[in-house]
Formats: sequence, structure tokens, C-alpha cells
Amino acid sequence: MHRLSGAVAGPRPAWPDGIRKESPAAASLADDGWLDTLARDGRVVCPGFLEDRLSDALRQEVYALRNAARLRSARVGRGRERRHDAAERGDRIHWLEGATPAQRELLERLEHLRRVAARGLIPGLFETEAHFALYPPGTGYARHVDAFREGNRRRLSLVLYLNRHWRARDGGELAFYTPQDGADEARELERVRPEAGTLAIFLSQSVPHAVLPTRRWRASIACWMGLRDTASPLDSLERRSTG
Repeated sequence: MHRLSGAVAGPRPAWPDGIRKESPAAASLADDGWLDTLARDGRVVCPGFLEDRLSDALRQEVYALRNAARLRSARVGRGRERRHDAAERGDRIHWLEGATPAQRELLERLEHLRRVAARGLIPGLFETEAHFALYPPGTGYARHVDAFREGNRRRLSLVLYLNRHWRARDGGELAFYTPQDGADEARELERVRPEAGTLAIFLSQSVPHAVLPTRRWRASIACWMGLRDTASPLDSLERRSTG
């Protein structure tokens, strides 16, 4: 698993000129105005964060991994109780290691977002991890939060979509919900279509979400930004299968 990490001292990070020209939507996140929306609503959606060139390259990589049988089924649960449960979570994953030019370019963009978020909203946000997630037809991911209040360093979750020409009838939306409070039922707030280039950002500890059942292969990249890792070697090993 590849992790980008670093301090946040110094001036505000400048978005590379090439990204500013190719993806104005991505460049707009170099400023910290989106953090106000994130703090207020717990989530931000940015269509067009990835331009077609980069999105297509990453999509080709995840399908090449599928064809080479290099994706593995994701697990659910905590610690020693982690298990495979396709009815609850059906994606197949592969951690990004920065092994290709497309991966390195994406990780560079994520690093810029981390630095902006660390300065403006979450002090101590130190590192980023990411994996491909490919959902076969008929699968999804039941409602959950990405980090428990205690014992998990994740603070910011990001999902990037890689699917061209996604139609409403294809399903597979990312659904956001109200936090479940006591006996009250969680209420759906928003659905995000997993169209290529779209980025969703949300708070890991407080925003329930789900992947609704998909009717076609659905490709994405799931990312987390977290505090400095002080976990034990066993915890680190277990975390390799989370997300």
C-alpha cells in the first residue's frame, strides 16, 4: 500500500500549471473555499476533478488488474473479526502503489488536497492511502461510516469515479445519509452518479454512506486521509484490508 505523507508548514501549495489548464475543476480545490461546505454539510461533490485522459488511463489499469486476477475481495468488520461478506460489500480491490504514471499523477493531486485540508480544516492530517475498487454487477456496499470515533486515524474520505457514460438505470450511486440517532431511521440526503471524473469528499467519522447495487461493472478509487499512524504492526496489517 502506497502512503503519501508530509508536514504542512510553509505557504499554501500551488496547483501545478498543467493541472490548472487540463482540469479547472481540480484546480478550484487548490483554494480552501470548499472546506466551508465540507465543514457545514460533511460532504462535497466535484464533477470533472479528473479529465478524460487521466480517468481513462486509470480505468484501463483497474480492468487490466481484473483480467490478470490481481484484484481481491474486500472484507468487512473490525480487527480479528474481519471477514468476507459479499452481501454486505461486493467490491474487489487493489492498493495503489504509485507504480504507473497515471497513479503517480493522481497521488500528486491527492497530496495537494491533503495539504489544503490540513491547513484549513483538519490539523495533523498527515498521510493518504488509496485503492482501486471494482464492483461486479449485482453488488454494492451496505450503509456504513469509514472510521469509528475511537481507534481509527482516518478523518477524510474521497471517492473518484472512472466510469464513462453512466446512465441512471445502471444504479451503483453513492448514497449519503443522515447520522442514525437512537431510534430514528437514517434518511437519504443525496445520490452521486459514479460518472468518470467525479470526486466525492466527506468526513470519515460522521457521514454514513452506501454504494447502491450496480447493474454493470463499476470502477472507482477509494482514498482516505488520516492522522499520523501510531498503530501497532498488527493494526497496520489489518488496515491493509479496510475500505
